Amino acid sequence: MSVWALGINHNTAPLDLRGRFAFALDQIQPTLNGYRQSLARQPEATLLSTCNRTELYGAGDQSAVDPTLEWLAQTGGVSSHVLRDHAYVLRDDEAARHAFRVASGLDSMVLGEAQILGQMKDAVRAANDAGALGTTLHQLFQRSFAVAKEVRSSTEIGSHSISMTAAAVRLAAQLFEDLRDIKVLFVGAGEMIELAATHFAAKNPKGMSIANRTLERGEKLAGRLGAEVMRLADVPDRLHAFDAVISCTASTLPIIGLGAVERALKKRRHRPMFMVDLAVPRDIEAEVKDLPDVYLYTVDDLATVVQTGKEHRQAAVAQAEAIIDAGVLSFMHWMEQRDPAHGVVPLIQQINAQADAWRAAEMARARRLLAKGEPVEAVLEALSRGLTQKMLHGTLAELHTGDVATRAATAQTVSRLFLRDELPKTSRDAHN
Repeated sequence: MSVWALGINHNTAPLDLRGRFAFALDQIQPTLNGYRQSLARQPEATLLSTCNRTELYGAGDQSAVDPTLEWLAQTGGVSSHVLRDHAYVLRDDEAARHAFRVASGLDSMVLGEAQILGQMKDAVRAANDAGALGTTLHQLFQRSFAVAKEVRSSTEIGSHSISMTAAAVRLAAQLFEDLRDIKVLFVGAGEMIELAATHFAAKNPKGMSIANRTLERGEKLAGRLGAEVMRLADVPDRLHAFDAVISCTASTLPIIGLGAVERALKKRRHRPMFMVDLAVPRDIEAEVKDLPDVYLYTVDDLATVVQTGKEHRQAAVAQAEAIIDAGVLSFMHWMEQRDPAHGVVPLIQQINAQADAWRAAEMARARRLLAKGEPVEAVLEALSRGLTQKMLHGTLAELHTGDVATRAATAQTVSRLFLRDELPKTSRDAHN
């Protein structure tokens, strides 16, 4: 049994490539089912997909890694060579370390951000619902969550972090003299848009509108923020009315095109527009960035802004890495115990099976004696004697085997196992 992680993230792959491998939460279960069915031997699997990363975690035979990369490349519509150039494959302790670092926010674009932990938990629940989460990955992720909690509570890793949405407000403030004079359009109604709208609302803009495919969800968010709600289909015709546009939907295709923005600029008489595309894949066509009077930022463009204060967190990073190191050692020890080549689990299973066979044999013999009319006390005496003899036969035989040194070593082991000075509490209670 081996664990591995295969993926791409903001450090290894450009935004447009990441967009090819983005999966909405409701797509994870069917995607995992399709992936596992594509393999002859189905590994445990979990799929994590966010704006910054898409990662497949697996547990099973390492030979599944190459077919997994081929399957992922085909799913994203690229050649395996292209994906391999941008992907990373981590195995065993490095895979565990990576999972722990991701959960703790150490591998995020925003160092120490907490949102990734919730996204990982959602991914694990989806894998469990798909029947793809086995014992090994369950252990890996539960330990990831525990490590992340300890990092969060024991260090100041997140105390100086700046979120993507806060960075968007900071950039808008650099473009507009007073955010109270602008109108802001939020496209989408998910968690990222809710965070962005909350940050902008704190600046008291002149107006805020929520455009969402599902009006009901948009109305709920608009009601909490005192914003107007509009249909997603109306965005192109009303785009000119907004100074700032923040978009983050789960659409697989851009929903704000170059032509719509060109028409909006013409109606605005080329007054500047501030646009932030937080979606992966893109919500706003990439060519929009080349238009004069448009200031378009993607999640990758925000990277330098969110790194502000990073130097203050380096000491916390060192503390967090130490916590993660301990977590990796503990997880790998657990893995080794389960490994037939190194662990004791198979031996324990064999001993239990042998004991059950002895017990079954003596119970069958006791039932035969009872059926013949033998006294119950005599049958119980025979059963206990027979079971004791079976359990001690091998041990007593070993005490008479080998040279003097071997017999002495065996005697010490037998004494330690059978002649303890003090019985466990439960055994003492049974004897009292």
